[in-house]
Amino acid sequence: MVQGLGDELEWKTRKKRIDPRLDACDWRLPTKGQVPLRTPYRTEEYPTDNGPADYALHLDGKVLGIVEAKKVTLGPQNVLTQAERYARGATNNGFDFNGLRVPFLYSTNGEVIWFHDIRHPLNRSRRIAGFHTPEALKEQLGRDFDASCRWFTENANAHPRLRPYQVEANTATEQAIANRKREMLVAMATGSGKTFTMANQMYRFMKSGVSKRILFLVDRRALAAQAVRTLASFEPEPGQKFDKLYEVYSQRFHRDDLDEEEKFDPEVLPSDYLLKPSPDHSFVYVCTIQRMAINLFGRNAIFGSGDEEIDEDADHLDIPIHAFDVVIADECHRGYTSQELSVWRNTLDHFDAIKIGLTATPAAHTTSYFKEVVFRYEYERAVREGYLVDYDPVAVHSDVRLRGVFVKEGEKVERVDTETGNEQLDLMEDERHFDVPEVEQHVTSPDSNRKIIEELKKHALEHEQKYGRFPKTLIFAANDLPHTSHANQLVDICRRAFERGDAFVQKITGSKDVDRPLQRIREFRNRPLPGIVVSVDMMSTGVDIPDLEFIVLLRPIKSRILFEQMLGRGTRKGEKHPDKSHFTVFDCFGGSLLEYFRKATAISAIAPERVARTIEEVINDVWSNRDREYNICCLVKRLQRINKEIAPEGRDNLKVFLPDGDLGRYAQGLPHALNQDFVATMKLLRDPDFQKLLTDFPRPKRVFYVAIESQDTVSSEVLIRDAVGNEWTPGDYIKAFHAFVRENPDQIQAIGILLNRPQDWGMEALVDLQSKLAVTKLRFTVKNLQTAYGARYKKALVDIISMIKHAAREGEPLLTAEERVEKVFNIIRSRYEFSYEQQNWLARIREHLVANLSIDPKDFDEIPVLSREGGWQKARGVFEKGRLRQILQDFNQSIAA
Repeated sequence: MVQGLGDELEWKTRKKRIDPRLDACDWRLPTKGQVPLRTPYRTEEYPTDNGPADYALHLDGKVLGIVEAKKVTLGPQNVLTQAERYARGATNNGFDFNGLRVPFLYSTNGEVIWFHDIRHPLNRSRRIAGFHTPEALKEQLGRDFDASCRWFTENANAHPRLRPYQVEANTATEQAIANRKREMLVAMATGSGKTFTMANQMYRFMKSGVSKRILFLVDRRALAAQAVRTLASFEPEPGQKFDKLYEVYSQRFHRDDLDEEEKFDPEVLPSDYLLKPSPDHSFVYVCTIQRMAINLFGRNAIFGSGDEEIDEDADHLDIPIHAFDVVIADECHRGYTSQELSVWRNTLDHFDAIKIGLTATPAAHTTSYFKEVVFRYEYERAVREGYLVDYDPVAVHSDVRLRGVFVKEGEKVERVDTETGNEQLDLMEDERHFDVPEVEQHVTSPDSNRKIIEELKKHALEHEQKYGRFPKTLIFAANDLPHTSHANQLVDICRRAFERGDAFVQKITGSKDVDRPLQRIREFRNRPLPGIVVSVDMMSTGVDIPDLEFIVLLRPIKSRILFEQMLGRGTRKGEKHPDKSHFTVFDCFGGSLLEYFRKATAISAIAPERVARTIEEVINDVWSNRDREYNICCLVKRLQRINKEIAPEGRDNLKVFLPDGDLGRYAQGLPHALNQDFVATMKLLRDPDFQKLLTDFPRPKRVFYVAIESQDTVSSEVLIRDAVGNEWTPGDYIKAFHAFVRENPDQIQAIGILLNRPQDWGMEALVDLQSKLAVTKLRFTVKNLQTAYGARYKKALVDIISMIKHAAREGEPLLTAEERVEKVFNIIRSRYEFSYEQQNWLARIREHLVANLSIDPKDFDEIPVLSREGGWQKARGVFEKGRLRQILQDFNQSIAA
C-alpha cells in the first residue's frame, strides 16, 4: 500500500512512477538537444494544436502514442478524453483516423494504466498491466484486424469432424471478436469436446491473422499433455496436422503426466519467444497457470493444484504484455481460494490479449472476469441431441447421513489418536449426538458405510446381470485424512462386499500412500481393473472416463460447480461399451443433494474459499490506519477464533502477555483499548513473540470416534427425472401419470382406443401413444414408467398397455409384454385350429408381438423375424384365404382389450 499520497504532486508522480515504467519499455527520453529520427523515444510536453501533451511516444519519425499523466491520487480512466483532444491536435503527424492523428492513447497515474486504440470506432478503452514496447505498437499498427475478421465469414468452418454445436461455438467466438470484444466465456458441457473445439478455433485464429501467438492455460500438467495430444492429432487441413502447420510448445512433462506407452516430450518454448515477441512467430504455448504465475511474479506467488508438484525449472522472467495476443484459459471454473484467485486474475491481466475462458460450469468469478458468455452448450441439450448420456438418480436413504450418529451412554466406541493412529476401546460416558456435518469428521459409523455399500452392490449386480458387465463405479468419499480416512474405510468395505480381490477396488487420491495417482486414473479409464475407485477431489475434474456408469456421492457437497463436475465424469458416451445409454447417480443423502442443486442457479454465486490475511497483516493494517474500523473488527473476530481453537497449554503461554491468559476477554475489550490508548495497545499487538504465538498456537487434538455399535437403517429408491430436471419418487411419478391419463383421453387418441375401442388398436396407435407421452413435461417414456412401476410394485418391465389401463382403473392387472402376449395366444388358440406350418408362423408372430404389442400386414415385409421367411405373400399362402388378416385383427384387439 502506497503511503502519504495525498501531497504527491503530478510532477513527482511523473518522475517517480511514470518515467521508470516508460524507460523499462524502451521509451527513453533523448539526451537534451538531440532528437533521434529512427530509434524509439519519448518527448515531454509535446506541442499540439490543442495544447501540450504530457508525453508523446515516437517511432520511425511519427508519434504512435500520447500519454496523459495525472497525480497518483486521481483515477486515470476518464482522462483518456484529454489524450484524445491532444491526438486531434497533432495535425502534423501523418495519421488520420476520423480526425484523430495519433493511433494509441494512454492515461496513467503511475500505478494504473488505461489504453485506447482509437483506429476503429468499436474499440473500447481498457486497463493494461504496463506500457507497450515500441515493437508492440509497431506490430499493432501493421495489422489489418478488419481483414482478419472478414476471413472468418469468407471461409466456411466446414471441418468434417466438427459437430454442429462446435461450429456454433466457433462462430459465436469469432463474431464476438469481430465486434471488438476482448473477454468472453465459452460454456460447454463436460464431455462435449471443448479442447477439440478450441483446437479448430486456434487454427482459424492463426490462419486468419487474428492471432499469431496463443497461450493455452490449464491448471494441471496432465491437462497440458492432453491439449498437446489433441493439437498433435488434429488435422485442420487434409493430411496436415496442426503441429506441422504451426509451432506447438509446452513445458516439460513428468512421467505421471503421460500414458505408459507415450514417449513424446513436446518442444519446450524458447525463452526468447516470451521475452522478445516477434511478428514472425506463429505458435501455441500450452502451459499451466501455476508455471506462468512463477514466470511473471516469482515463486512467492505460486499456488498448487494439490496433487502434483510445482515445476522446479520455472524461473521469473520479464515477459512483456504483448507476448500473446490470445489467451485461452481452460477449466476456468476452478474453485480457487481468494489468494489463488488473485494470482489467477493477475496472470491473465498481465497480457494485453483477447481472453477466452472455457468451462463446463460458469462461476461468479469467471463471469465477472470474462464479462459475457458468448456461447453456451448445456448438458440437457447435449443429451437431447445424443452427444452425451443422461443419468438415472437413485436416492439412498440412510438415517446416519440424514440425522447424524447418536451414541448412548455406556456404548462401546473406539477413540482414534488422529496423530498416531492408535485406537483405544472405550465406553461413552454420556450420551452424545453427532450432527450430520460431524459424520466422517469427528465420528464414523462402520455399519452405515457397510450398509450403503451393500445397497450399492444390489444395484451393481442387477446392472451386471442385465448388461453382462460390472458397471465401472466411482465413489466420492468425504475425506482421505491420515488415520481417519473415510476413503480407506470405503475401500476396505468394498473389497469385503464384492469379494473380487484388492485390484478390483482401488483408492485414487492425492494422498502420499497412493503411488502414481495419474497412472492409476489412466488404468481405471483404459483397463478392466479396477472396477471400483474411491476418490475425494482428485477425480472431480479433468478426468475423462467414458465407460463410467455408477457415481456414488458419499461426500457432502456445497459447491454447485463441484457437484456438476462430479456428475460430468459420467456424461460421456461409452467407448468399450457403445451401448451405454445412461449412467446412475447414487445420492447417499436421501436425494437431498440432487434436490438442492436442481434448485441452484446456472451460475454459481459461491464465493472463493477464503484464505485470510495473516494475523500480522491484519495488525499492520490497523497500525497503518488502513480502513481502521473494518480491520479492528477483523482483528477482534480473528482473536476470538483463536480463543476457541487454542489448546490449554497455549493459554498458559498467553499468561506471559495477558492476565490469566484470557484471550477472549482481551479481544472483547480491544476496540475500547485502541480508542483510549492506541499506541500502548498496539505495542503488545506488534510484539513479534505475541504475534508468533497467535500464529503458531498449539491446537487440541482432533477427537475421532468409531461408533462400533451404531446401527444404521439404509434403503434406496430409484428416482425419475422429468423433462425439466425434477426428480420424482416412483409413487409420486405414478400418481402424476394416473392423473395425466384420466385428464387426457381425448388429447391422445390411443388412450381412448385402449379404454374404449380395442378394435382400433395397431402400430400407428402405439407409436402415437409413445411419442406423445415422451414429450410431456414429466417425460412419460416407457423406460421411466417401467422404472417407476418396477420400484413401486416390484414388477419389472410392465407394458405400456397395462400402465394406461391401470391408470384409468386401478384394479386392472399389471402385465409384462410377455405375459400379455401369452394370454392373447391362449385366447386365439381357443378360437382357431392351426396346422404345424401355421404354428411355426405363429411362433414368429408371437416374437414380434412381445417386442411391439401390435402387428400389421406390412410388418411381414419389414421386420426380419417375419420377412426372412418369405414375408406377407408366403405367410398369407399358408393360411386359408383371408384368414391371416382376420387373425391379426384378433391379435390386436385382444392385446388392447
